[in-house]
This record gives sequence, C-alpha cells and structure tokens, in this order.
Amino acid sequence: MLRAVAVLCLAAALTACAPIYRNHGYVPAEEDLAQLEVGKDTRETAAPKVGRPSASGLLNDTGWFYVQSRWEQRGAIAPKEIDRQVVALTFTDGGVLQNVERFGLERGQIVPLSRRVTESSVKGMGVLRQLFSNFGRLGAGQLLNN
Repeated sequence: MLRAVAVLCLAAALTACAPIYRNHGYVPAEEDLAQLEVGKDTRETAAPKVGRPSASGLLNDTGWFYVQSRWEQRGAIAPKEIDRQVVALTFTDGGVLQNVERFGLERGQIVPLSRRVTESSVKGMGVLRQLFSNFGRLGAGQLLNN
C-alpha cells in the first residue's frame, strides 16, 4: 500500500511540472500567403484568402498586421513567450497589395523571415519597426539616471 501511495505522489509531482502551451492570435499559413499576388490583389480580394486582421495600420490604413504568440508555462513559474510571428500586408493608397512580410522575434530583435515587395520603399512600416526596435534598448540604469 505504501508503494502505491509513493508511486501516485511521484506521478502527481511529475505531471504538475509538465509544460502547458497557449497560442494567442492568428497568422495566415504560408500556403494562404502564397495565393496573394503583389501588385494585383486588393484589400477586397486578399480578405477571403487570408482573412481580415484584428489590427491594421496604427496611424493610417496602409497595412494589415497579423500577430501570433506561443507561451509556455511550467508549474507556478510565470508564463514565458517562446515564439512570436508578425505578418504585415502593405497596401497602396488605391488599396492594391504592395508588400508581404513575415517577421519573427528572437532575443528582442525583429527578424525578417520572408519579404515580397514591388517597390524599394516600404510605406507604413515605420511605426511597426520602431515599436519592435525599442525592445531591449533601455536598461534599468538608463531609466534611473534620467
């Protein structure tokens, strides 16, 4: 009987430490993004292929942004973000698809995973890049000295 209780306690302890994964947000699959044609598709034709995002351009409506995060939690330890992907679709003023970019977040730095552009200048990405470029730049000492 004592062995059965010990085995049961050991199994319960090991199960409590198993990681729990949570996914937040939505990013279109690569197959769905491959259906988009830069320079041809518009907002109206892109929406059925990849779905409408929950976030669009912050200052103007030049782009659609899809964000997906994966979190891991082990026991009583606070959850930790282990993966984040951002897909940005940029449109011209006329509503034609101009750019498709996929970003990952590694060690606080934005990493372009794929990019399709019709022009060399990318409009509407300044705000997104500024937001992600500020991660990890300020330390506690810099905040306290100012």
